[in-house]
Amino acid sequence: MKLTLRVKLTDGETYEVQTNLFVIIAWERKMKRRASDLSNGIGMEDLAFMAYEASRTQGHAVPISFDEFIKKLEDLEVVETESSVPTQEATGGN
Repeated sequence: MKLTLRVKLTDGETYEVQTNLFVIIAWERKMKRRASDLSNGIGMEDLAFMAYEASRTQGHAVPISFDEFIKKLEDLEVVETESSVPTQEATGGN
């Protein structure tokens, strides 16, 4: 699953990041949950952690600690969701 997240910081900076397999696995390890759990809903801490890891891996300057990153967040939203499971249309209905 790929998520595009819009990150807005308290200093006014806004940018978008995309999750990838590394970010999802880091989230699973940190939160002791499986990626399949995302279909049942996702909390703000989950989104913040994914934004933190994606920001780090995509070259955005972030604090060393996750909690310090959260303190700098003003807003966080999911802009786009891309499932890794193909739809029936994509597979020709098979």
